[in-house]
Amino acid sequence: MRLGVLDVGSNTVHLLVVDAHHGAHPWPAHSEKAVLRLAEQIGRNGALTDNGADALVASVAEAKASASRLAVDDLLAFATSAVRDATNAAHVLARVRAETAVQLEVLSGADEARATFLAVRRWFGWSAGRLLVLDIGGGSLEVAAGIDEDPDIALSLPLGAGRLTRERLRVDASTTEPPPAQAVGELQEYIESLLDPVVERMRQARWERPVATSKTFRMLARLAGAAPSSAGLWVRRSLSQNGLRQIIGFIRHIPPSKLSELEGVSSSRAHQLLAGAMVAESVMRRLGIESLDICPWALREGVILRRLDQLEPA
Repeated sequence: MRLGVLDVGSNTVHLLVVDAHHGAHPWPAHSEKAVLRLAEQIGRNGALTDNGADALVASVAEAKASASRLAVDDLLAFATSAVRDATNAAHVLARVRAETAVQLEVLSGADEARATFLAVRRWFGWSAGRLLVLDIGGGSLEVAAGIDEDPDIALSLPLGAGRLTRERLRVDASTTEPPPAQAVGELQEYIESLLDPVVERMRQARWERPVATSKTFRMLARLAGAAPSSAGLWVRRSLSQNGLRQIIGFIRHIPPSKLSELEGVSSSRAHQLLAGAMVAESVMRRLGIESLDICPWALREGVILRRLDQLEPA
C-alpha cells in the first residue's frame, strides 16, 4: 500500500510518501516540504499568529493535494512542539480540519521519543542491544532508552535548536554578528539546568549503543567529517564528542547569516546550528557518550512503522 505521513514540525511541514506493506521495508516514493518556521510565528502571548496559521493551512492543503495526486491510501498527519505549545492550538487545529479536512494529531514529547525509538530500533535491529536515542528538533529534545521496541525511558525537554535560538540567543537567519558571549554563556547554564533531572533519571538506564537522529545531528556529523547525504542511507555515520567541541569552537564565531555557507548545513536551519550543537555537546558530556551513531530514520519513519504494524499480514 502507499502511505503518506505529514509532519508539521517547528521548522517545516514535510510530506513523506512511502510504498510498503506489513513486515516490509518502507521505500520512499515522494518527499516535499515547506519551510514555515512555525516556532518563530509564536507571538508574545504564546499563540500562533494569524500569518502562521494561514501558512499552515495553505501548506497542509497543498500536501493533501499532493497525496491525492500520488494515490496515497492513508495519510497520517501529526504536529509536534510548535503547535503543541501554542496557546491557541485547539483553534488552529479546528481551522486546519475545517479548511483542509485533515485531522492533525498532536503528539506529546514522550510520544515523539517512543516513535523515534521504534524507528531506530528497526533500523539497527536487535543486534544493537540496548539503545540510547537522542533527537534534537526545532522545539524539543527527546531522549529514550531501552532494549525492546518500546523504550523503558522516554523523555522530552524544551531544548529544541529553534526554540533556544529564538528565546535565548535571540538571533535569526538575518543576524550578521555572532551571538554575544554573555548570551552563549547564559544559554549553556540554562541547558545544564534543564538536563540535571534527565541525567539523574538516566542513571537507572544502561545502553550498548548510543544513537542520534534528526537534521541537527546529521548536519553536525557532516561538519565533523561524516559522509554526505549523496553517499546514500547505508553508509555508517557518527559524531564524536571531540569533533563536536571543535565544531562549536568554530561556528561560535560565525554570524548566523553565514552558517548556511558551510557544506552540509541546511539554509533553513543554519542559524539554529550553534544552539543545537550546544545541546548535543551537553547531553553527550553529561551522559558520558564519547561517540554517537547517526540513524537516517526518525519520527516520520516511526509513525509509518507503527501504522504498518497495525495492518494484517498480506
